[in-house]
Parts: sequence; structure tokens; C-alpha cells
Amino acid sequence: MGGRPFRRITQEKSIVIACDVNSIERLQEIVVNSCDFDLVGAYKIGFSLALRFGLLKVVSTIRNYSEKPIIYDHQKGATDVPHTGNIFSDALVEAGLDYAIIFPFSGPSTQMAWIESLKKAGIIPIVGGILTVSDFLNSNGGYISDDAPLKIFKTASSMGVKDYVLPGNNLQILNRYKQIIDSMVDSPVYYLPGLGAQGGDIRSCGKIMGKRWHAIVGRSIYAAKDIRSTLMALMSDLQLD
Repeated sequence: MGGRPFRRITQEKSIVIACDVNSIERLQEIVVNSCDFDLVGAYKIGFSLALRFGLLKVVSTIRNYSEKPIIYDHQKGATDVPHTGNIFSDALVEAGLDYAIIFPFSGPSTQMAWIESLKKAGIIPIVGGILTVSDFLNSNGGYISDDAPLKIFKTASSMGVKDYVLPGNNLQILNRYKQIIDSMVDSPVYYLPGLGAQGGDIRSCGKIMGKRWHAIVGRSIYAAKDIRSTLMALMSDLQLD
């Protein structure tokens, strides 16, 4: 659409910085102190910045300092009716986003419509089905059926989706669904939140994930007094996993 270049993560493993901050100034500090690290693969932005400042301003702020890919996490996108997928995708393209994380809990019709809209727009869909909270699935007191994630991942794989979100703070679930997705998808790419403040750690996840995955880290970085030192420690863990 419009011929604009879409940026892609080129590293097999990287740190994706979740920029869930509430000021443009702090976003600038994060990007300025991280954009020169090769192992920083992308920036992830969510509703905190988008609702306060608008996606166009947030993306342009990052672009003042970095050409790294930008992921939009609507927290949680694709939980709506099917036709809104086009509205969502058009907005992301206009703002200059490269990837979008979706958790399509509304059902297969919405999931398929949103994935089709994103792919048509040139934006890579990253599909999740399990949150990092302990009481998410029905068996642990949550509202979501235990078989829902598998259905979501099967639908995504049938549509050619290569990119998936899995919880980094639950190694049992992580290992189970990685094996399932590996069996359905050729060379999948994984993105793991739940690291650091939510209890997961890069080295433990790395023993399961192998060579091709991205660690999504938020609070440990954006709340740090020294962003660069924190990133260097995280990157060391990523290289040693």
C-alpha cells in the first residue's frame, strides 16, 4: 500500500523493547539509548502511548532516531467483529507500523478476517492465544477455554502465519505450544513476553526456544535507571542461552 518500505526483524534472536511508557520524553530516552545495539530487534508500542499521543506521533518519534521495525500491540487486537480488521490495518499502515500482535478471542471469523486484512496491508500478524497471567485459562479460574489457544494457532497456521506469541513466564505451556506450532508451521518465529518483572527469564526460555526467537522485555528496561547497562545484561543472557 502506497509503496512504503516495511521493516522486518533480521536477527534470528533479539530483544524487543516493550515501550509501555506514558511520555514521549521517556520513549525518546529508550530509543536513543538502545537504537545502536544490533541485538535490539524492534520496538513494541501499545495503548499507553497510542491513546495519549496517537500512533503517527509515536512512530515518528521513534523514526527520528531509529529505522528498526515497530510492532503495534493493541492489547488485545482482533477481539472484535470481522469487518473492523480493515479499519485496524489501514490505521496501522497510515501510521507506518510493520507488525501487529493480535489475540483473536472473538472466534475464527474475526481471526481470519483480521489476519487477511493485515497480510493484504503488508503488516505481519503475530498471533497469540495465551496471556501471561496465571488465571487466564478456565482450568486455572479464567474465562478462556483450555482448548482455545490450540484452535487459534491451528487457524493461524492454516493461513500461513509464521509469527507467534507465547508466554515466557510459564515454561510448561511454552514448551507444549512450541512443539505444537513447530509441527504445524515451517520455520516459525516466536515472541516471548512475561520476562523479567513477570517472572520469566531469558536463559530458561532459551533452553526451550533454540535459535529463533525474540524476547519481549518491558518494565525491566523502561523502568531502569541505566537503560544501556540493563540492555547489555539482557543481551548477554540472550547470547548465552
